[in-house]
Amino acid sequence: MPIFIKTELIKKEYLIQNNVRNKIINEHINWIKKLNKKGIDIKSGFLVDEFKKPGAGGLLIIEMNTYKDALEIIKNDPMIKNNIVEWKLNEWIDIN
Repeated sequence: MPIFIKTELIKKEYLIQNNVRNKIINEHINWIKKLNKKGIDIKSGFLVDEFKKPGAGGLLIIEMNTYKDALEIIKNDPMIKNNIVEWKLNEWIDIN
């Protein structure tokens, strides 16, 4: 089954709005858990540097039959619905 990757960066104005950002991140985590319980193979996390300092954005990995199917699910991500991230969805092609 194809794998799709959503890359994202939190918009600058939300980097300082900790309460808003943290609330939406918690909604995002709960959304991921619900999808996993439904049997959807999805993973999400954030990127850190060599010192474990966050700030390089996040990744979401999902297996879906088509780009359209992946996009339909991703559009419901609280990070996107609340417009706190710049994001892009791409299919990952394994070269093996």
